[in-house]
Amino acid sequence: MDILEILLYIQIVLSASCLFRIIRGPSIADRMVAIDIFGVLVVGICAILSITTQRSFILDIGIAWIILSFIGTLTLAKYLSGKKLNE
Repeated sequence: MDILEILLYIQIVLSASCLFRIIRGPSIADRMVAIDIFGVLVVGICAILSITTQRSFILDIGIAWIILSFIGTLTLAKYLSGKKLNE
């Protein structure tokens, strides 16, 4: 086994634990933190896959994922603070 394969399996296991926290989180804030961590782990998986397969478009998928995750986090933070989304 290569070190990148081991890292990939670790990332997948950690992603599964984040999915558990997203589903069973006690509060919305805990679920949002788990979604942020899940986004970072997905980008890590994309980076590992990009290195092992020598295809750069996988990194583009990871970048798009993290941008959408950031926008979602900002939107939820604004919603939880009690402000309207157009303010």
